Amino acid sequence: MRRIMLVAAIGILALWIGNTSLFSSFPDYYQPRLIAHRGVHQIFDRSDLDNDTCTAERIYPPTHAYLENTLPSMAAAFEAGADVVELDVHLTPDEKFAVFHDWTLDCRTDLSGVTEETPFSELARADIGHGYTADGGKTFPLRGKGVGMMPDLGQVFAAFPDKKFLINFKSRRTEEGTALVAMLDADTAARQTVFGVYGGDEPTDAVTSAMPGIPGYTRTSAKDCLLGYLALGWSGHVPDACRGRLVPVPINFAPILWGWPERFQARMAAAGSEVILLGPYGAGDPGSAGIDTPEDWADVPKHFPGYVWTNRIENARQWMAEAGLGPAAVR
Repeated sequence: MRRIMLVAAIGILALWIGNTSLFSSFPDYYQPRLIAHRGVHQIFDRSDLDNDTCTAERIYPPTHAYLENTLPSMAAAFEAGADVVELDVHLTPDEKFAVFHDWTLDCRTDLSGVTEETPFSELARADIGHGYTADGGKTFPLRGKGVGMMPDLGQVFAAFPDKKFLINFKSRRTEEGTALVAMLDADTAARQTVFGVYGGDEPTDAVTSAMPGIPGYTRTSAKDCLLGYLALGWSGHVPDACRGRLVPVPINFAPILWGWPERFQARMAAAGSEVILLGPYGAGDPGSAGIDTPEDWADVPKHFPGYVWTNRIENARQWMAEAGLGPAAVR
């Protein structure tokens, strides 16, 4: 019995030594890189969200006039320190990628119908600030301020040729992926601006398989990666679903990952993957919760070299500096 207990103790100790980050730290010249979800945008109540929630109808009183997924909101995000701006796309019948979040137009705009079924020639005339209200519909402070502000993806690439974008496919149509591949094949400069893709399995996989230099993730790949790593990561093994990918990690899930944070980050980097730290799982929509409060930032590892997803890019640099997370001063 003593021998069994000794062997077990040695095994546990070896497992701990092989995965602990207690005696290591990220170099102090590293700092998180920031992904601005939808650019600078209107903040809304995230409680009890589902796929059909009209978030424009639950915004907080506006402190700025920026509208998500617009060129001004992207410019403001980069000015605030974003390394990457996340945006949403829909392939329209006239073969344009409309940059807009919602599946339908009724919530946010003065149009109605399904976004991907509406020609971009019509979308380009919409008022995308039409439906925003902070008081249950008594007033609409952004109505009339978003006329003609929905861009197409080509306009985004032309406006920001030296920036980086994470593209979210809102559908599961393979043709969206093949259309983006064709677009980037025809415009090598635009290809350099694409940090990665994510969203529907079919379009995302169409891009990542055709263009191995562009990483991505889907809910399927993220689940397979993290669960597979939980099962075998103790050995240092990195599952195939984690390799050459973007790896999204909810901040409240991260501490149970083998080797978090330094060894986990190093293993993903050695596998050719980038880690994206998300907000707490369970905080509304699990796909878009970000590091959005000073309390969230306090949980980010010191000098974390991966990417941090935020809905509050206008505050992120200040909160990051206050948490002591990197050498850069507030911009």
